This record gives sequence, C-alpha cells and structure tokens, in this order.
Amino acid sequence: MLITKIYQPSELKIAASELQKGELIAFPTETVYGLGADATNQQAVKRVYLAKGRPSDNPLIVTVASLEMVQQYVAEISPAAQKLIQKFWPGPLTLIFKIKPGSLSKAVTGGLETAAFRMPANEVTRKLIELAGVPLVGPSANSSGKPSPTTAQHVFHDLEGRIAGIVDDGPTKVGVESTIIDMSTKQPAVLRPGAVTVAQLEEILAEPVNSEIHQVGAKEIPKAPGMKYKHYAPDAQVLMVRSDQWPQALAWAANQSEKIGVMAPTNILQQKLPSQCLPFDLGVDVVTASQRLFAGLRNFDDQQKVNWILTAAYPEKGLGLAYMNRLKKSSGNQFFK
Repeated sequence: MLITKIYQPSELKIAASELQKGELIAFPTETVYGLGADATNQQAVKRVYLAKGRPSDNPLIVTVASLEMVQQYVAEISPAAQKLIQKFWPGPLTLIFKIKPGSLSKAVTGGLETAAFRMPANEVTRKLIELAGVPLVGPSANSSGKPSPTTAQHVFHDLEGRIAGIVDDGPTKVGVESTIIDMSTKQPAVLRPGAVTVAQLEEILAEPVNSEIHQVGAKEIPKAPGMKYKHYAPDAQVLMVRSDQWPQALAWAANQSEKIGVMAPTNILQQKLPSQCLPFDLGVDVVTASQRLFAGLRNFDDQQKVNWILTAAYPEKGLGLAYMNRLKKSSGNQFFK
C-alpha cells in the first residue's frame, strides 16, 4: 500500500517528478479534483482505472497546459473550435477532437479515434503539467460511481493508499465537472452539461448545438465520461425535492423513525426543521448549490450516515442543467412524491 502524500502548491516540482516516474497524483481544478497520470505512459494510465475501479471503456479527459500540447495529438482544430478555445480556455470546457492515428493509447481513448481535451483555469495545475512536461489524464479523483471530490480531503478519503499524492489547493470554485462538447461531428454536441452553458456555446459558434445526447447504450463505447455508467451516487437514496414540495417532504421526514439528510437552500433551513432532519446548506441559488452538491452528498456518506437524503431540485436552465444532470444521476432520477 502506498503512502499518499499531501503536496502544497509550493511543492509542485516534487509532485511533477512523481508523475514523470509513472505515479498517480491528484490535482485541483476549478470544477472538481482530477486524478493525474502521464497521458503518454500507458501503464500509468491503466493504473488510473485500477485506482478508481473505473470501467476500461470509459474514456479519459486529457488535461493540458497549452494549446501546443493539444496540437501534438489532434488532427485538426476547426475555426469553430478555435473560437471556443479563445473564449473559454483556460476554463471549465472540454472539447472532443479526432486525433492523429496512434498518437494516444487506447487506454486513454477507450479505443475510439477521438479524445477529449481540457485546459483548466487552476494555475497550480497548469504549472504542474508544465513541470511534468506531458499532458495528464484527469478523471475525477474519486472511487468510480461515487460523488466527485471538491476538496483534497475528499480525494484522500477515497484514494488513500492507492495513489502517490494529492496537490491541495483548497475547495474547488465551480463544484460540477466541465461541459463537454463534441467538435468531431458535423453538428457540435454537448455530451455533458457544465458551467459553460449551451446558450453561451451557441452565442460563440453562431449555430445550434445538439444538447440531447447525454446517455449511450449498454454496448456502445461512450465518447465522454458520465454517459454510460452510474455516477455521483452516495450510499443513501437521494430524493430530489421541487421547490413547492418542501412542506410535504419535511412532513414526511417528521414521520420517519430514522435521521434524514436535508440538502436545501438557506431559506428552507431557516425554518424550524423536524428533529429527525440533519441539515446541509446549499446556499442561496443554483450557483452555490452546484459548488456544494458533492460536498453535501459526501457529508451524508462519510460523516453523518443516513439512508435518505432530500435534496433541492432546480429548474433545468443555465447552470441548473449541469446541477440537475448530476443530481438525477446521484438519485437514480427519483423525485420526492
């Protein structure tokens, strides 16, 4: 069993040298913490799947520090993709491109002729990649299927002893994973919603974006993470609660003999809650709710163990589309009724 070290941003040279040796190092981004390995080292990449318990046909995002890194692997970056890169990089947008034959191992691509690339806004991680001198694969640094990590402590909880280290740069700012847009098809398609919205993408591209492709069949290889397998799920059953359903949901909780987790906006928690309810504050709107969603689910998994979690639903527009995408998956699409 490995000793998992916590690295401060001042210790990036040591963390980078571990990556160069083929070790796994978790890194911070503005969205969630990623699990880094040298994307050009097939054995290191395979260890990422083992550490996470991740299915091998679930492709990995390639995390870069510069556009030049992308150009080493990508067959062509279209003018439309260049517009998106200019507007949203560095930031929470991942782009899928056709790659040069044989430029990345099948362990990275899931056997596809495409790969996903992202340049995170977090300067610490971009510096880490520069020091390592190679792009990093960067799936979320958690046990596969569990809520994504938004702090170094979440990573340590899931992966202690399985990875060499974690670069700790505090809590993430966005809280849900990047938007993924497929630029390898005739019509751009959002395969995973995130902080960059469909409306923002369409404004820059000046053309419609397909936003309906979020799942694939059992025998298909997904082009992007989160399209096929169970994700973001705590041990407890999550029930989504629409804003007008809170009185009934809390009345139901009051009649239970066990503790119930309640992840709700501040205004709901300011009311007198039933004694069975364990509160977790999602803040004032969908922005703060997105930042805190995974931390709340983990709280009721790791600290205050419960069998039921009532969690606020939000309208599926703007950032709400990304928030509800994650919440529906963590709940198995179960609303409180």
